Amino acid sequence: MAVSTPSFGASSTALAPRSYSEISDSEGGPTDLRSAEEVIDDPLEWPAFGRALEGAQTGLWESQCVVEGMHCAACAQTVETALGRVPGIVSVSVSAVARRARVLWDPSRVQPSRWMAAAIPAGYTLLPANDATLRDRRRSQSRKMLWRWLVAGFCMMQVMMYAVPPYITRPGEISVDTLNLLHWAGWVLALPVIIFSCGPFFAGAWRSARQRRISMDLPVALGIAITFIVSSAATFNPAGLLGHEVYFDSLTMFVFFLLTGRWLEERLRDKTAGALEALMNRLPEGIVRLDADGRWRRVSLRRLAVGDRIRVLPGETFPADGRIVAGGTQVDESLLTGESRPVERLCGAPVLAGSRNLSGSIEVEIGQLGGDTRYGQLVALMDRAATQKPRWAQVVDRIAQPFLIVVLLAAVVAAAFWWRADPGHAMMIAVSVLIVTCPCALSLATPAAMLAAAGALARSGVMVTGLQALDAARGIDTVVFDKTGTLTRETPRLIQAHYAQRIDSARALALAAALAAHSHHPIARALVQARGMANGTAPAADFQLTGISEDAGGGLGGTWCASGQAPIPIRLGSAAFCNVSSLDCDGPQAHLSDATGWLASFSFAEDLRDDAVAAIAQLKADGKRVHLLSGDQEEAAARIGQKAGVDEARGGCLPETKLADVVRIQQSGRHVAMVGDGLNDGPVLAQSDVSFAFGAAVPLAQARADFVVVRDTLEAIPQTLKLAQRASRVVHQNLVWALLYNAACIPAAIVGALPPWLAGTGMAVSSLVVVLNAVRLAQPLPWSDSLSGTTSASLRP
Repeated sequence: MAVSTPSFGASSTALAPRSYSEISDSEGGPTDLRSAEEVIDDPLEWPAFGRALEGAQTGLWESQCVVEGMHCAACAQTVETALGRVPGIVSVSVSAVARRARVLWDPSRVQPSRWMAAAIPAGYTLLPANDATLRDRRRSQSRKMLWRWLVAGFCMMQVMMYAVPPYITRPGEISVDTLNLLHWAGWVLALPVIIFSCGPFFAGAWRSARQRRISMDLPVALGIAITFIVSSAATFNPAGLLGHEVYFDSLTMFVFFLLTGRWLEERLRDKTAGALEALMNRLPEGIVRLDADGRWRRVSLRRLAVGDRIRVLPGETFPADGRIVAGGTQVDESLLTGESRPVERLCGAPVLAGSRNLSGSIEVEIGQLGGDTRYGQLVALMDRAATQKPRWAQVVDRIAQPFLIVVLLAAVVAAAFWWRADPGHAMMIAVSVLIVTCPCALSLATPAAMLAAAGALARSGVMVTGLQALDAARGIDTVVFDKTGTLTRETPRLIQAHYAQRIDSARALALAAALAAHSHHPIARALVQARGMANGTAPAADFQLTGISEDAGGGLGGTWCASGQAPIPIRLGSAAFCNVSSLDCDGPQAHLSDATGWLASFSFAEDLRDDAVAAIAQLKADGKRVHLLSGDQEEAAARIGQKAGVDEARGGCLPETKLADVVRIQQSGRHVAMVGDGLNDGPVLAQSDVSFAFGAAVPLAQARADFVVVRDTLEAIPQTLKLAQRASRVVHQNLVWALLYNAACIPAAIVGALPPWLAGTGMAVSSLVVVLNAVRLAQPLPWSDSLSGTTSASLRP
């Protein structure tokens, strides 16, 4: 049996339906006999579905969970309320479309098993986002939904056979006994629909009633129950108060149409929120590991540790960052680095978690796991985006409950108005009002479109850190670029170095490179490359560096000491930061100085990115002004700006200068998008209306931006802004459609012009129209066409 992570499902009384987690291996290895509560409360398990927060929120944990049993915005509110009442829960955000919850909690006050169990009385199950059984559970639920739909469809066809004769014959042509027999046949055939097919509607309504809340299932369940009661009364007592008319045909028809709509909605939802799900569930459930006894065994990923040796077969996804120690292969790294073509990886080469082994069987030594990997950081960004609620979605959530109350009152008023004329007919008018006004389309209008757009961007190499950013990006009319590593190639080239006579050139370059290894700035990476260091490894030298700190926009400082010497303060960075004179050259430069004065200066050459001119031309064609703000000299900034075709270029900008320029542009009434490296441009990225962190070298955990561009292409900027505008149009279209639908159908239902079966059809169609409109946004973006042969295939669950 393949190893799997324990299933943290829920029953009515405990966190898990089985008492012990099933963790074993195919070779008869050890089995973990802890209960599900003990497993989920083990701090070693928490990183698998969350992360510890830092800074002002140090000590808190942010966890991601999948919520089962949700169907609407009211369900999301119910889960948020249930969890929010637990002491130790700081905040909860639940997305009804993504069906995911983001929980911020204090481990000193509450354990995960406690707050997960808090959702059970409300009728919902919380599972860790990494639960290995999620896919099987979802497949099982999909099969059950399909069976409910098939039963409703079969019974509907049979009921229609018995309902047609009274419609096509004249009065008296069918005897009373035969008519009663037809009614009884309809009643018997409606029973499976009520008992089995309508289960989700009644269960949802019962959950909300127990919580004293109104969900979108409640009006539907009431409508179904009333129709069945009225029709049963007419079957058992045709001369009674509710008359002799039966509506089993209408009942089975609108249940069938409702289930059709919900099933199609689920399939379409997989194309919207499912795009993010596919990216977030890329890792395998288990992997083959070399154990201490020299045997290879398949184990769950949570058992892996740094230093373990694993075997990755062709077609498998790497579960961790590491180094190949045996064999060679080709790897698909398109999700992580944007490289669309397979990359050759030989013995000794690094491999990344989330990338896919395409050809050879290899052995890998694990270097990093979980949230420390680039894939883990990507997943954290997408999780955050999936559970955030855009502005319009928050508005709809607030009005959902009052709207449903109005729906119930409208049904009561309609029934009372028609009661004197015909009590049975009055009840059916109330049913039509209850069903046709369910605000499913309204609640899906915004999140479906935003998640579809976020999924399309994620598959194309742009990670959205918050859905609000898509809403804000639609109004951008000015784009501000940083220069080095953004408009220019990621790493400049060192072309010239000048050294003071009092220091050996090799010593000076080694000092500069050792300092630069502590920064992600493109100039720092260029110095590291020039020294011949790999990924910031400290050079072999007879000195030590201590107390290193980085000044944003200035440079790096610290102290160095050689053997037998006292520590000496040292700086690497701009001329102003190092208190030295600038070089008379056109291009970026860096300087090295100590307490005595100047030690060395380095000048670099920058090449404009191949797609920079086309991307800026596209932005200008879309009516946007383009600015360039750089910390380099005015001449260098002007030269690059002229080549790229920007409207305005400024050099010599410190972080505070960039911030002031962005504020000035915003005060003139324009909306600004800032494109930088996500690290040194922190203040200006925070000030801008929308921000992009650009470049594969950006540490995702530190990137303070609304969008993180993983692919190495500037074309992502104009295309993302275009998609944001399209998403905004789709949201407005969905909202207008949902409002017009309710405005037209509610009066029609109240005056009796809308039979129940047509009301059910209208409700299902309204939700499908909204989701189908959102699915248009889920298509891959133009610059990702080259990934169609690799990425799209690798994203299949």
